[in-house]
Amino acid sequence: MFSSRPAVHPVEAPPMTDAAENPQGVRMKDFPGMPGTLGGLLLRIAQFVFAVAALSVMASTSDFTSVTAFCYLVAAVILQSIWSLSLAIVDIYALLVKRCLRNSRVLSLFTIGDGITSTLTFAAACASAGITVLIGNDLNICAENHCASFETATAMAFISWFAVSPSFLLNFWSLASR
Repeated sequence: MFSSRPAVHPVEAPPMTDAAENPQGVRMKDFPGMPGTLGGLLLRIAQFVFAVAALSVMASTSDFTSVTAFCYLVAAVILQSIWSLSLAIVDIYALLVKRCLRNSRVLSLFTIGDGITSTLTFAAACASAGITVLIGNDLNICAENHCASFETATAMAFISWFAVSPSFLLNFWSLASR
């Protein structure tokens, strides 16, 4: 009986290429705003400055403690300012020693921290904005309260959130592209 037999055909190895032509892992370049860059440091400084401004303006009023949303805003911007100052110091260190902050653990920490602080700051700013609208437009009792200070602190908290959002998105993108 005749049965078919498999035929083995030799396969040629691909031609050897220079490693410089085809690098093994191409890394994403540093975009301004990522950790360890000058843009990242500027974003951290902006976050810190606007969070401290919101804290200062809100703390300058005597009756912010009577509204829970304003107390929440103060707590959120305190956390935001501490987080932003800490990461600004890390960015300064990375820039001075020319260190890349692309470690996946470091990026995970930065991403989670930015996500938490940005969510808290945004929620506190929204709650405070709702209360300022209630006091100013609905109840018409701005003469008895510090409406301008409340509105200024709320605006500073929103600007701080606008500054932390690019940091979070760039960190998340860098972490997801690994």
